[in-house]
Amino acid sequence: MSAEYNPPDTPLSILHQDHELLFVDKPTGLLSVPGRGEHLADCLLTRIQAAFPEALLVHRLDRDTSGVMVFALSPHAQRHLGKQFETRKARKTYVARVWGKVEEKTGTVDLPLIVDWPNRPLQKVDFETGKPAVTDWRVLRYEDNATRIRLYPRTGRSHQLRVHMREIGHPILGDPFYAEGPARDAPRLMLHAESLRVNHPESGKGMTVTAPSPF
Repeated sequence: MSAEYNPPDTPLSILHQDHELLFVDKPTGLLSVPGRGEHLADCLLTRIQAAFPEALLVHRLDRDTSGVMVFALSPHAQRHLGKQFETRKARKTYVARVWGKVEEKTGTVDLPLIVDWPNRPLQKVDFETGKPAVTDWRVLRYEDNATRIRLYPRTGRSHQLRVHMREIGHPILGDPFYAEGPARDAPRLMLHAESLRVNHPESGKGMTVTAPSPF
């Protein structure tokens, strides 16, 4: 994470709300939860809890990733959703712009990941001690020196999509950790959590909430 933290001063973007769940569209540049130190206190969770004091954290997105996040509005909903994320029942799709032309139209990256301790929070591929990490992807269209791609993570490792794209030679544009040279020169990390599908904690019915990509 860069030393400067200047979170965007934007109003909450609520995508769906009922008595158990709150879906919001997280802006890029805003932490999901507080970091260490007073200067990293402003985050989506504290902003949500200012408006919804009962709101509880379920999952996170990286600071520079935008898109759909769900918060629980009761301890029951938090437990229910937490289990869905744990057992990989929650389904997430992302849109990204990656460097270069991805020749194949679809594919899967299956590379185990572990934290790179001397360089944390960076992650790295490690076939001996890494945890399983699998990402399916599909090309949407080609752009100038870039490819717009949809990503379907089957696991939820830290920085999974960012490392996996870098490992196949197509880092996500604007990634301060894993992109180099001109691939870093985008105005933001070009990664957006486009949709999230969960089962409602009360009815058990599947529901999908989406947020259109801002790039």
